[in-house]
Amino acid sequence: MSEKLFKSTAVVSVMTFLSRILGFLRDIVIARMFGAGLGADVFFVAFKIPNFLRRLFAEGAFSQAFIPVLAEFRERGDKPLRDLIADTSGTLMAILMLITAIGMLAAPLLIMVFAPGFIIDPYKLSLAGDLLTITFPYILFISLTALAGSILNSFGKFAVPAFTPVFLNLSLIGTAIWLSPTMDQPVTALAWGVFIGGVVQLLFQIPFLLRLNKLPMPRWGWRREGVQKIIKLMIPAMFGVSVAQINLLLDTLLASFLVTGSISWLYYSDRLVEFPLGVLGIALSTVILPSLSKKHASQSKQAFSDTIDWALRWVLLIGTPASIGLIWLAQPLLLTLFQYGEFSASDAHKASLSLMAYGSGLLPFIFIKVLAPGYFARQDTKTPVKIGVIAMITNMVLNIILMIYLAHVGLALATALSAALNAALLFIGLRRRDVYSPNAGWGKFTLKLLLANASLLAFLLLLTPAAQQWISWDAWQRSGNLFTLIAGSAGVYFIMLALLGINIKALIRPTSR
Repeated sequence: MSEKLFKSTAVVSVMTFLSRILGFLRDIVIARMFGAGLGADVFFVAFKIPNFLRRLFAEGAFSQAFIPVLAEFRERGDKPLRDLIADTSGTLMAILMLITAIGMLAAPLLIMVFAPGFIIDPYKLSLAGDLLTITFPYILFISLTALAGSILNSFGKFAVPAFTPVFLNLSLIGTAIWLSPTMDQPVTALAWGVFIGGVVQLLFQIPFLLRLNKLPMPRWGWRREGVQKIIKLMIPAMFGVSVAQINLLLDTLLASFLVTGSISWLYYSDRLVEFPLGVLGIALSTVILPSLSKKHASQSKQAFSDTIDWALRWVLLIGTPASIGLIWLAQPLLLTLFQYGEFSASDAHKASLSLMAYGSGLLPFIFIKVLAPGYFARQDTKTPVKIGVIAMITNMVLNIILMIYLAHVGLALATALSAALNAALLFIGLRRRDVYSPNAGWGKFTLKLLLANASLLAFLLLLTPAAQQWISWDAWQRSGNLFTLIAGSAGVYFIMLALLGINIKALIRPTSR
């Protein structure tokens, strides 16, 4: 089973990698054309609100609640499964259409709530409201896309949902380059890019559902057993699975009171953290949730624990060097990717400080993605909520304290620290419930990883040029040197793993005790 999980994770990782590369290209285009000024700040707020709701309703709570119920109904036969899909899709569509209509009408009020610092600037507030009116329907399209993706994932078709976000990136790149020069407010083109991207992502997945014969006519089914079970699981999960996103949204809210550019600095640093988080964390979460749900449905307690153990080892194996790289290479990464056109060297430096803070939370962010499914697959959504409340309150307190002393960097650091608390409590909860029991060999595995990562860090410390050198280089010199550092440090890391006796192939095979 571990080998199958590895192959599925690899497929999702590759597709996610392609999407994130295009995402970087998208951000490079936006940074070059809009910099970190007023227009960029306004768009990032207008995009973050529906994007937050996407994480809350779609990829977050809905998927975590829907997939375990889907696995349960799949055991009952094809007709109950198709009825569940019809009831769920029709109910979700009706509710989201109502939410979308309200959101579009209340766009200016929502901006006041989520970015209250904009209130003192009427132009900023008005523009943000206009952009949100255009971007808000994205929540409708992307939530239905998540429904389709959850069905495909449950049937082992991981590549299509993982590839789907590519279309949002292509849409934003296209509208930024070709549509923005034709508009009175160029940044409005980015809002239309979000709208178009949402439509295209949904349309892309429909043919694959038809091929599976899993696209029944949607119908209203609020009172049906399956829908009620999903709602019961989803309501607490809406908070529990989305604590990290709520924390990031709080960062934006508080950053709206800071100097212009703070929201953009946080955005670009968060985007770099999202790359390894997506390639590893979301890929693992996407793959293990259906697997854990099936194991729970078939009462395979040992296999359930082994799957979590397998995922945790991969998190440390890949996530630890990624975290070190993000922290040490923060400024070179931002200079290489974004410091062109309207995005200045000062912007890159400011964003690098928040990237270092976010980077320290990369491992906890990924652990949450792996540990939370251990609860959701067992249809336990209440425990993550309780843990999420603790983490959220902690984040709020730390936000206020650290923002006073560290400005936007304090907001990023508070998010990382609260994520660490969240991950620790999720882990402790699984252990106390005897849901997860670590397999043998963790002590030696951890020690070997520490030695390998120390070697990687030593390589970077010795060979990374000073910041001024990076600023003086052109794009090709920056890219070449950054690639050399990343490839070289990766080479050192994997050579050390081999010398220390960590057999990566063994982690692909089924675990036994």
